[in-house]
Amino acid sequence: MSTAFGSTRSNIGLHVGLMAMCLVIVLPPLWVLRTSLVPEPQAYSTSVMPGFTLDNYIALLTRNKFGVFYLNSVVVALGSVVVALPFAAMTGYAFARFRTGGRFARFLVLATQMLPPVALVLPTFAIFRATGLTNSVPGLILAYAAINLPFLTWILMGFFEGVPIDLEWAAMTDGATAWGAFWRIVVPVSLPGLAAAGVLGFILSWNEFLFALVLTGPSTQTIPVALASLQSSNGVQIAKVSAGVVLAVLPLVIASRFIQRFIVQGLTFGSVK
Repeated sequence: MSTAFGSTRSNIGLHVGLMAMCLVIVLPPLWVLRTSLVPEPQAYSTSVMPGFTLDNYIALLTRNKFGVFYLNSVVVALGSVVVALPFAAMTGYAFARFRTGGRFARFLVLATQMLPPVALVLPTFAIFRATGLTNSVPGLILAYAAINLPFLTWILMGFFEGVPIDLEWAAMTDGATAWGAFWRIVVPVSLPGLAAAGVLGFILSWNEFLFALVLTGPSTQTIPVALASLQSSNGVQIAKVSAGVVLAVLPLVIASRFIQRFIVQGLTFGSVK
């Protein structure tokens, strides 16, 4: 009897602890949502819901041109993934199958991710200004593609190592070249991994701030830069910032509902051989 009571008490304590952890994680986003739906003068109130209004969203989309910046972020994030993913797939496949460059080449690719962004942004700005790519969406797409390329390469290298090489040998026995086996066999088998890498690359580009701040102008800003500009002589417009955060996170929340299965499958692909 005492054993059963102790087990029940332990389960209750475990559930209470899990609920507390969930509350810690969920409460900040819920408070941001609450702040976006109250008038600006009441944004710092400690009341749960001192008022309700959609003026913050309306002001963002009309007076602050948030819709234009939103479209910029979508185009830049998608464009950078489209540009970087094929190169990352080919590079990761070369590392996984042919050991191209040996360990030194792998480490060199990884080492580029160790450089602080602030050390790269000024040389990038100088190059882009000389080539006329500053204050342009294509220029920011190229910058993000270059930034994400090493990260995506390392992710896809692990996926390709999990693809059985027998599939490629069978294709080449039937007359396919190594290049044909890669595109016709390896890529279709690795689609969950490619999808996961693409989603992660999209999120990295969507949330990047420093390069967007330096390389863009008033008409080519992305969402992070637009949110940072929501300040006046009286301070940060916290209600509008909260509304912008909700709008910025909403596509990722909706997309994750539909692609969650592919992300989980892709991230675990190749982990068990």
